[in-house]
Amino acid sequence: MSTVIQVSNLAREFKVKQKQPGLTGSIKALFRPNYKVIKAVDGISFDIQAGEMVGFIGPNGAGKTTTLKMLSGLLYPTSGQVRVLGYTPFDRKHDFLRQISLVMGQKQQLFWDLPAIETFRLNQHIYQISDKQYRTVLSQLVDLLQLDQIIHQPVRKLSLGQRMKCELVAALLHTPKVLFLDEPTIGLDVVSQKNLRQFIKQYNQKYGSSVILTSHYMGDVQELCPRVIIIHHGRLGYDGPLDKLVKQYATHKTITLVFNQPVRKKQLAGWGKLIEFAPLRAALSVKRSQVSQTAAQILEALPVEDLDISETSIEEIIRHVFETNSQA
Repeated sequence: MSTVIQVSNLAREFKVKQKQPGLTGSIKALFRPNYKVIKAVDGISFDIQAGEMVGFIGPNGAGKTTTLKMLSGLLYPTSGQVRVLGYTPFDRKHDFLRQISLVMGQKQQLFWDLPAIETFRLNQHIYQISDKQYRTVLSQLVDLLQLDQIIHQPVRKLSLGQRMKCELVAALLHTPKVLFLDEPTIGLDVVSQKNLRQFIKQYNQKYGSSVILTSHYMGDVQELCPRVIIIHHGRLGYDGPLDKLVKQYATHKTITLVFNQPVRKKQLAGWGKLIEFAPLRAALSVKRSQVSQTAAQILEALPVEDLDISETSIEEIIRHVFETNSQA
């Protein structure tokens, strides 16, 4: 398996102007500006192999999007080295751009008042895709995403989920070897999220593309990415198998309970760590190995109207990762 992305000590700094409040502060900032250096990415290193699907996760402001922009050539790094498919991304060579694609969940390339098919045809000419390949790939993508009924409708009439699917088609018509997905399921309902995950998995299997996915949804990462990279404050905190990460840091699950009549706090004692309580609602942190047994006992002993078992949030896992690393 060949290495398609090589990142070594990659860093990116931004100078942010600092201003004191009021008119005096504005005048001072005009003539004697004061800048603060922000390290958005702080010396990270990793490699990604051909065909790998990697979850690139972290809280807001961690440096995920900045990293993807450097990997795709939209930003210059302050220091360090990065190679993608043997190219230096910020050289923006045509042969490099023909082999990658960046999809950002909060940005769109579709024309609002035109059908999505018009954007597809434009991209065919931009990427110099032959008519035969265009028809073949478009047919495959439209079939996978079940879009045959909507690609001729104006984009403004489509739902958010439908637009996101069309965005993916526009980004994948040239069958890129490397796909950067930045929050592709943000704002979508549960069904649309699931459909997009399935499509991304099928695309990876069919074309053998390497995929880097950023997401705040643990479901995206768990379903798609055997390997995860965690970044926080621009620094690398973890790089390895997802199942090892869960086993090491997500040792508990959360049982959320809704009662049909009030209960007392002491009635929940002994079943786990109480992390939320009200007479008609409570949440317990319970060891993974004891979740099924504990849930059954609670259902038998208390007036439970609804019960939900959820995984540890990404934010909580990240907090555990960096707390452990800081104590090491």
